[in-house]
Formats: sequence, C-alpha cells, structure tokens
Amino acid sequence: MKNNTNIQYRQVGDYNIPNLRLPHEEANITLGKWGMLHKDYLFNHKKVLFTTLLTQGKLYQHCAEIENQARDMFDTLVEQMKEAEGVTEQLKEENQLEWICRMQNIESRAREIVTTELIYT
Repeated sequence: MKNNTNIQYRQVGDYNIPNLRLPHEEANITLGKWGMLHKDYLFNHKKVLFTTLLTQGKLYQHCAEIENQARDMFDTLVEQMKEAEGVTEQLKEENQLEWICRMQNIESRAREIVTTELIYT
C-alpha cells in the first residue's frame, strides 16, 4: 500500500505498518576504544540523542569525531604531564621500573580526564 507521502506500508493483520529504513551511513568508519565507549554511553544514558543520530545516519560519524578528539586529547595530556613531572627518556634509561610506574600513573590520570570531560558528556 502507498499513500501520497511516498511512505510505503505493509499490512500486518488489520494494521498498516510503515516500511522504515535508516539512512545509509558510511561503511568504512571504524570506531576505536574511545568511540565505542561514547556510543555505549549514548545508548545507555542519552537515548534521545542516540536515536536522533542513528535515524539521521550520523551516529558513527559523531562517534568517530569523538574518537579523534579523545585520542588527541589523551596524547596531549600525557605529553604535558610527562613534561611537568620530569618523566624523561633519561629516567627511562636510568630506572626503568620507576619510569614504568610513573607512566602508568600519568596514562591512568589522562584516561580519567578524557572519559570524564569528553566521552561521558
């Protein structure tokens, strides 16, 4: 069945159900850790925004943009913290265990900042 709005319907019992299709989204978008975390956050906590982006065909594009921003922010924060705290290649050569501990601490704090300020907003 078809009406004047170009929406096609199918009859199920006594009801006419519209044949809805989501717009095509670029198939070559691959989400990494940050993009998947943001997509999961939208799905679980921002249902309206998730549904809007999905129905407009912009969900993966949006999450890919967040992915890029998060990756850049993480890298920048790590470099800034390393410089501020004196974590250098010289420390790495002199005391590898100390360097590893300090780098893990820096990366952990940077991940927390990125997830708080960018992913879960």
